[in-house]
Amino acid sequence: MKPTTLAFALTLLAAPAAQAMDGSQMKSYFDANIAPWMGSQVLVDAIVAQNAVTGGYDAAQIDALDQTWRAEVGSGSTPTIDAVLNNAAADFLRDQVAAAGGAITEVFIMDGQGLNVAASGVTSDYWQGDEAKFQETYPMGAGTLHFSEIEFDESSQTYQAQISVTLTDGTGAVIGAMTVGVNADALM
Repeated sequence: MKPTTLAFALTLLAAPAAQAMDGSQMKSYFDANIAPWMGSQVLVDAIVAQNAVTGGYDAAQIDALDQTWRAEVGSGSTPTIDAVLNNAAADFLRDQVAAAGGAITEVFIMDGQGLNVAASGVTSDYWQGDEAKFQETYPMGAGTLHFSEIEFDESSQTYQAQISVTLTDGTGAVIGAMTVGVNADALM
């Protein structure tokens, strides 16, 4: 059996256990493993700086940026993507992924428009503002959490859930959101 076929077969066997996950397990994981670093100053500073630039963008500007990002994914020239992956906040996020020892598969932060600010790796799109991870956190206020369903993630070849949370600055003002992909095995 080819390695990719074997991996797929093994993930199918794990699917029922992964689907049995409930929100309390994700909340416990969040409290113990994500909450301690989610308000890091490097993340706050990056979001505040980007909000100063993108806060007035209209739908056409956001769509154009998203289309540019999508066109760059997998291409040789990636200036839009590079700006999100090559900054101090992205380095911090990659450090969190590494420290999690495989439990966290990805992390990205978004500004007040739902645009990527920093990411541990390439996301499929730049604008998250049309997705539940943003719509069910940022506009809902400080402390809001959103838990996705557990799904198979092609890039990591694992079942994962996404835990999303509203991010605030030092005054408690809502400035953006963060999404953390968590390997379903870490939630059991």
